Amino acid sequence: MKHFFAFQERGTTYKQETLAGITTFLSMAYILVVNPIILSQSGMDKGAVFTATALSAIIGSLLIGLLANYPIGIAPSMGLNTFFTFSVCVGMGIPWQTALTGVFISGVLFVILSLLKIREMIINVIPQDLKHAIAGGIGFFVAFIGLKNAGIITANEGTFIGIGDLHSPPVLLAIFGFIVTVIMMMRGIGGAIFYGMAIATIAGMLVGLIRVPGEVIGAIPSLEPTFGEVFSHLHSIFTPEMLAVIFTFLFVAFFDTAGALIAIASQAGLVKDNKIPNAGKALLADSASTVIGSVLGTSTTAAMVESSAGIAAGGRTGFTSIVISALFAVALFFSPLLSVITAEVTAPALIIVGSLMATEIKHIRWERVEITIPAFITIIMMPLTSSVASGIALGFILYPIAMIARGQAKEIHPLLYVLFAAFLAYFIYL
Repeated sequence: MKHFFAFQERGTTYKQETLAGITTFLSMAYILVVNPIILSQSGMDKGAVFTATALSAIIGSLLIGLLANYPIGIAPSMGLNTFFTFSVCVGMGIPWQTALTGVFISGVLFVILSLLKIREMIINVIPQDLKHAIAGGIGFFVAFIGLKNAGIITANEGTFIGIGDLHSPPVLLAIFGFIVTVIMMMRGIGGAIFYGMAIATIAGMLVGLIRVPGEVIGAIPSLEPTFGEVFSHLHSIFTPEMLAVIFTFLFVAFFDTAGALIAIASQAGLVKDNKIPNAGKALLADSASTVIGSVLGTSTTAAMVESSAGIAAGGRTGFTSIVISALFAVALFFSPLLSVITAEVTAPALIIVGSLMATEIKHIRWERVEITIPAFITIIMMPLTSSVASGIALGFILYPIAMIARGQAKEIHPLLYVLFAAFLAYFIYL
């Protein structure tokens, strides 16, 4: 087992990988609660979506761990589940069965692109500076999510966002968890992020902010309402608006996962010579889980940026993903316990992990203005648009423009011009 996952080569142990898997699972377990709530608003059965969410996370995380040896958790994408429900089903009036078929088709196209190594090729031609910008930008985005989940940052009519109510008990619990975790990290305690979440959870229960679950084991909801619906609605996708929907699923999921993979591989120290080892296998695992997830009854899956929490806790190999997969399997039976994993508990981990990931920007060649502007726009637009894909797209549009204007056209890979046109078309038409 140690040889298969290259423990010695990556400087890790069973204990370290297991702790990392637990940390990532706790950071992303909210998807089991949130995804059914969001997708049920499209008319889908909430219980079936819960089971489909868990199963897609089990299969996806297992695949990426075994095929690519990456410490990454895969689950339904938070951005694409809201697009699925509110833009496609509610906004466009498309039945959820047809929308789910669109997810299935985009997943099949993903598998084809992955097998042809087109996705891997695109990731490998991304300039090194933009890779660092993507990794750093995701760090800012992750930290922003944590601050928002903690209630430290809230909506503000005058300035869009502002400081939250720092006297609110849930906010104080998040701040307590953050401070405890930082102190443990500064003292060099291994697994500080995981222990910080555990201490915050116990503290929340003691003061009555987190409800102590009344039961431990719950029945697994049936998949029957959603399973296999995609196959009976294949005839419904050949319309201009559905083709646009499929392209959007394809585009956003492609670059969400690409961004997460770049950021996580950089954080784990796996990037070599501007290339990500086994990227093709990781992308194949991701695309296959989207196909399987759509058949089960959930929206597009993606590599979760919360995986960075596990990497910060020491995860370096696919064994971390195996642990994540196993814990999602356990969660199927122990769903009542998920109520103790609140946003306030996981928020400190996201803030800390985001700050660690943001250090990637130190490698950007800031002295070159033709790189500075695209890199900065890539970074800042991720948290401001709440979309990794949008940040990447805007950076890729600006990069060739700036390089050509600066007389550096020879440094641009021909494939980047194709991406420039694709991103431009995306913003113009969608």
